[in-house]
Amino acid sequence: MRGKTTFKICSVWLDNEMFLSLRVRAPAMVSFLSSWSVFIFILEMGLGAFALDKYTAAVYEHSVILAESTTEPVSSEEALKLMNKNMDILEEAIKMAAKQGAHIIVTPEDGIYGFSFTRETLYPYLEDIPDPQVNWIPCTEPERFGPAPVLVRLSCLASDNAIYVVANMGDKKPCNFTDPDCPSDGRYQYNTDVAFDSQGKLVARYHKLNLFMMEQLHFDAPKEPELVTFNTTFGKFGLFTCFDILFHDPAVVLVSNFHVDTIIFPTAWINVLPHLTAIEFHSAWAMGMRVNVLASNTHLRSRNMTGSGIYAPDGPTAFHYDAKSENGHLLVAELDSRPSLSPTYLSALNWSLFATTIKPFSEEPNFTGVVFFDEYTFSELTKQAGNLTVCQKSLCCHLSYRMTEQQEDERYVLGAFDGLHTVEGEYYLQVCTLLKCGSTDLQTCGQPVTAAYTQFDYFSLSGTFSTNYVLPEVLLSGVQLAPGEFQVLSDGRLVSLKHTSQPVLTVTLFGRWFEKDPPHPYTHSRIL
Repeated sequence: MRGKTTFKICSVWLDNEMFLSLRVRAPAMVSFLSSWSVFIFILEMGLGAFALDKYTAAVYEHSVILAESTTEPVSSEEALKLMNKNMDILEEAIKMAAKQGAHIIVTPEDGIYGFSFTRETLYPYLEDIPDPQVNWIPCTEPERFGPAPVLVRLSCLASDNAIYVVANMGDKKPCNFTDPDCPSDGRYQYNTDVAFDSQGKLVARYHKLNLFMMEQLHFDAPKEPELVTFNTTFGKFGLFTCFDILFHDPAVVLVSNFHVDTIIFPTAWINVLPHLTAIEFHSAWAMGMRVNVLASNTHLRSRNMTGSGIYAPDGPTAFHYDAKSENGHLLVAELDSRPSLSPTYLSALNWSLFATTIKPFSEEPNFTGVVFFDEYTFSELTKQAGNLTVCQKSLCCHLSYRMTEQQEDERYVLGAFDGLHTVEGEYYLQVCTLLKCGSTDLQTCGQPVTAAYTQFDYFSLSGTFSTNYVLPEVLLSGVQLAPGEFQVLSDGRLVSLKHTSQPVLTVTLFGRWFEKDPPHPYTHSRIL
C-alpha cells in the first residue's frame, strides 16, 4: 500500500483513516463527498469529529548492528551501508506493525547506527535535518535539501505502509565564529528523534537535551530545551530521549504545560537494579505522570540493554524484557487516545497526604546501606506481617505489609533516601522502597537482585514527600512487572490489589525533587 488515500473537503485534507471514522459516524452523509451535507457537517463538527477514541501503538526493541571500531572516519558510503543494514530490519518491523493495524511505531535510540563513536567517526552517519515547518515529504522530494538517504528511506517506509514512523538518528548543523558557542570543528552534532506521518511528511524533530556521560564527547546539547509536539487524529504526542526522562526539561513540561496524551520515548537504556530497569522505571513514569508512554529500547545484552513497553497511566499494556537472547522484538497494543478522559484516570493526587496525617509506625533498629551509590537508611522486616516506619532527613516512609511465606534465606528491608544523586548525573531524589537484599547479610541490601521466593499478600507504601513528582514501581522476580496487581490512591498510597503473582523484588515510590537539582545552563527557561 502506497500511503493513505486523501480527500479534500473545504480546504481540509482528510486521510482514509479520518474518512473511515466519518463513515462510521455518519454513513448516510458520505455516500458522495461532493454533497453539501458533508460540507455543513464538517463546518459544524470540525476536525474533532474524526478523532479516534483509541489507537494501536507499536514499539520495536532492535538488536542493533554495530559499526566496527575505528579511530578514522569511514566514508559516507560505508556509513550508509551499515545504516541500511539496520533499516532493513526496522523495515520488516514497520511492515509487521502496519499489518497488525498499528497507527504509529517507535524505534530505539541509536537504532540506525549504534554507538561507541568519537566526534569525528560519528560525522559520516549524520544528515542535515531541516525544521519540520518546511513542509517536506522526503520520499517524494528526495533532493530538496541535499543528500538525505536516511530521511528519505524513513519517509518512504511511513508512506508505503501508511503508518507514523519515529526513529532516532544524527543531525548536523554548520556554525562559524559569529556564534561564540560554535564547536572548534565548525558544526553542531545532535542526537535527534524524527517523526513522519502516514504520508511520509516530516512532522517532528527533537534534539536530545540531557546527554548521558560519554555522549557529551560526540554530541552537542541544544542551547535551550526543545519542546516538541505533534497532533494526530489519535491524540497529541510529545518527544524526548532516554536520559531526558530523569529531568524536568523537557519531559515534565511536555506533560504539565503542553498536555500531551502520549510520550514517544526512543532509548538505549542500561538496566540498573533495583530501581532503574527500563520496564520498571518507564512504566512508573507513565503512571506517575498520568500519560501514555511508548518506550522503544535498544537490545544489546553486552551492555545490559533490554526492556521496551507500551504503557498507560493505569499500568503497562504490553512490555518486553529479555536478558537471555540477542533477538529484537515487536510489541503492538491498543491505548486510549486521550487517557485524561478515561473514567479510570486519577486526575487529583497528593503524594504526601496520607503519610503526613498519620503517626509513625513502630520503628525497628536502623542501619545504612548503598543503592546505586546513594546511602539509604534501612530497617529490616523482622516479622511476617506488620507496620514499619523509616526516616531520612525530611522524608519518612511508612509500610504496612503481610507476607504469605517468608523464606528463611531471604531478607527484606524498608529504605528511605533523601538526597542528591551524583554519579552519572546530578539529580535530587526522595525514595521510599521495600526491597529484597542480596543475601541474609544485611550489607547486601541494595545490591542488584533478579530472583526472589517470598510473596506478599498485601503491601501499602507511602511517604512524606516534598515533591509531587513521584513514580510508583513494583518489580517482581525475574524482572517482571505486575499489571493489575497494585494501584495508587489519591492520598499517595501505593497499595496491592491482590496476592502478587510472583515474589517481590521491590515496591518503590521514586520521587524527583526538581527544585533541589543543581542549576543548569538554561535555568532561565525552566518552568516549575
